[in-house]
Amino acid sequence: MDRNTLSKIQDYLRQKLGSKQLKVEGRENKIDSADVTINGEFIGVIFEDKEDGDICYHFNMTVLGIDIEE
Repeated sequence: MDRNTLSKIQDYLRQKLGSKQLKVEGRENKIDSADVTINGEFIGVIFEDKEDGDICYHFNMTVLGIDIEE
């Protein structure tokens, strides 16, 4: 994904999730996905999905049991 797309996704997620510390950054050697972090902590991945001329983005976030027990 290009920088303009990453910036738009970042702005959207910051607004929806209410965190100005959220960052969306390209991944090395990957053009169809980006890492999502908050305050430097990895929280998930955005995947680009191009099908039938449409583009959508999937946000995948895993929550570990140990994280919710703290």
